[in-house]
Amino acid sequence: MRERVLITGASGFVGYHLIEEALNNNLEVYAAVRKSSDIAHLKDFDIKYVYPDFDNIAALTEEFTQNKYNYVIHAAGLTRALTPQGYNRVNVQYTANLAKAAVQSPSFKKFVFISSLAALGPLNTLTGIITENTHPHPVTAYGQSKLAAEIQLKTIPDLNCIILRPTAVYGPRDKDIFIALKQYAKGLEAYIGTAAQKLSFIYVKDLAKAAIKALYSGKNQAYNLSDGNFYDRYELADITVSILRVKTRKIHLPVNFVKSIATMSDLIGSLRGKAPVLSREKLHELTAVNWYCATDRAEHDLGFYPQYDLAAGLQETISWYKANNWL
Repeated sequence: MRERVLITGASGFVGYHLIEEALNNNLEVYAAVRKSSDIAHLKDFDIKYVYPDFDNIAALTEEFTQNKYNYVIHAAGLTRALTPQGYNRVNVQYTANLAKAAVQSPSFKKFVFISSLAALGPLNTLTGIITENTHPHPVTAYGQSKLAAEIQLKTIPDLNCIILRPTAVYGPRDKDIFIALKQYAKGLEAYIGTAAQKLSFIYVKDLAKAAIKALYSGKNQAYNLSDGNFYDRYELADITVSILRVKTRKIHLPVNFVKSIATMSDLIGSLRGKAPVLSREKLHELTAVNWYCATDRAEHDLGFYPQYDLAAGLQETISWYKANNWL
């Protein structure tokens, strides 16, 4: 009998790749989705769908009792919200509720939480490297909610839990970094200010492999994840332009000008009741000086060795975008 894994956020970008990697490792997958979720892209997977009520610990406990999950990979969460309360309800309370239900199940073995490097926040200088021991100072409400969720998980008795903190995730089906790639394809490179930066990335398939490895190895602690490298602010565009064989024009927008646009986006988002892609708060992450993080702990404990650097990951990603008419 195959072991069972519950994957939350299953209809999302990361969720798709988690399902694929779990099936490749002979796990029986239960995909937690909303009844309103678009799941057409999951139709070829041999999986079962469930619709947990994350507000209700009793209902979640019954879910574990009925389906006898051995593992949980909790990838569901909000990356954009209008208020800190919105982030906290989904990213903190739902996470805690799910974990509290899990530990009551005799069949349950391990909880893997997909957090974010945003929970630690960036460094303010180009020197230095973010480690698991870096004092956390998240610069957004999103990062604060991920950190709060991590803290909540550590208070739950008897919870066998690994926390994964990926840096910026990209790959097939991603819609966020894709925004930049689409602009490069049109010949435009827009940058906020002129300050030097150290950026880091992780290809989604490497993240998925790390999550599955975490089911069977590692200690009850957090692990930072990236491809192990750092990149200057122009390398994402440089590699993309080289792959697409297009010419681009670099434009450096004044920080205050972008802040004014973000302020307007916040106002419009508030009126419409929908969080904008570009917000004043998001600028704290986009303009941060240093997102370079160490991955030594994940290598040692999880056996995590990324297969893709940015060039290899973008090559595969852009091929997928082209094949699916995104680019």
